[in-house]
Amino acid sequence: MQKLIFPEHFQWGTATASYQIEGAWNADGRGLSIWDVFSHTPGKVKNGDTGDVACDSYHRIDEDVALLQKLGVKVYRFSVAWPRIYPEGTGTLNKPGLDYYHRLVDALLAADIEPFCTLYHWDLPQALQEKGGWDNRETIDHFVHYAETLFQQFNGKIKNWITINEPWCVSILSNYLGAHAPGNQDLQMALDIGHHLLLAHGKTVQRFRQLNMEGQIGIAPNVSWNEPYSNREEDVAAARRMRGACNEWFLDPLFKGSYPDFMVAWYQKMGASVNIQPEDMAIIQQPIDFLGINYYTGSLVTYKQGEGDYDGEDVEEGRERTDIGWNIYPEGFYNVLTWLTEQYGDVPIYITENGACYNDEVQNGKVADTRRIAYLQKHLLQLHRAIASGVNMKGYMTWSLMDNFEWAEGYSKRFGIVHVNFETLVRTPKQSFEWYQQVIAHNRLEV
Repeated sequence: MQKLIFPEHFQWGTATASYQIEGAWNADGRGLSIWDVFSHTPGKVKNGDTGDVACDSYHRIDEDVALLQKLGVKVYRFSVAWPRIYPEGTGTLNKPGLDYYHRLVDALLAADIEPFCTLYHWDLPQALQEKGGWDNRETIDHFVHYAETLFQQFNGKIKNWITINEPWCVSILSNYLGAHAPGNQDLQMALDIGHHLLLAHGKTVQRFRQLNMEGQIGIAPNVSWNEPYSNREEDVAAARRMRGACNEWFLDPLFKGSYPDFMVAWYQKMGASVNIQPEDMAIIQQPIDFLGINYYTGSLVTYKQGEGDYDGEDVEEGRERTDIGWNIYPEGFYNVLTWLTEQYGDVPIYITENGACYNDEVQNGKVADTRRIAYLQKHLLQLHRAIASGVNMKGYMTWSLMDNFEWAEGYSKRFGIVHVNFETLVRTPKQSFEWYQQVIAHNRLEV
């Protein structure tokens, strides 16, 4: 058995998101989010599930922080629900909502766990959605104001900030494909929203610098790795488009100050283009302290005209899949991390999400999620390879601490290393929890 040692001071952690775990959807002055409205709309979420209760983490800070402490993590990534802070998105500050996050952060610091705070993990205040949401440029300024409130409130307590989680999901998945809140199906709108999200990120980074905040700030896009099936020109181009729509479209503006030409041309062919105003790209290209990366899957791609939106389709190569149907593609993890470094330079990277959906249940008081352990082991091996290949890797946060509300899939898909009984809300650490606990304790992977 080999023992692969990770760098000294490597930051091991885990991650959650506010709407997925907190519940208490109308408690203590919290306003409605777009996910409250979406999940309460018949037919939008599997089984009619909502985040009304979720894991009830709003009322279980001590219990959940105790789990984190038992796990031994050095960092915990969570998100703040914007409508808890500003129920209308702007205007009057809601102190009880703010107090909740102070209690959480204080508990984390007391447990010697560094908070890693995501400002936006998809729960836009519904009041702003009714004024156009992210399609309205005014939302950008409301976001910066909300972010500034948190910066000032938590200065010295939270030193790690993520502006936006997965802008591809917020724009394309939610406003073109319509699978997530608010459920629009308009490519032009989706491209404009993606642009506005990047602008909100850039302006928030600017404000962070102006305020001389202690700590570091970055963004957490989701990435995929789509490999061409062959070296045929058509296959290579199709794979590049599928990868470009997820990766370069959101990363090139951050690091190069422009959208990739090949995708601009493709979207124009589809009848859409980004509405860019003077100075926009310079604002987006603010230097960041780190890049958060969310990686789950990848695929082989072959050219097929008219397939999807990019004239490419995944090749069914018989890979194992997780219970949500995603390919297990660990080598794609290595490929995308080394590609990021080649493409954008020596940017510090945290893995802000990586994990697997397996719906194992409690039997005799235990959850034998051996497939999740195998998934994590394969991906941590590729992560170690990336570090050995020179990728500037700072930390890894597995998704997720606990089973939770999995967006449009409701409670039907489990990603946690802690099992949650959604009837009783009892938490049961899984075998993957114990396995990851050992990885963290020894700072090494045994393969």
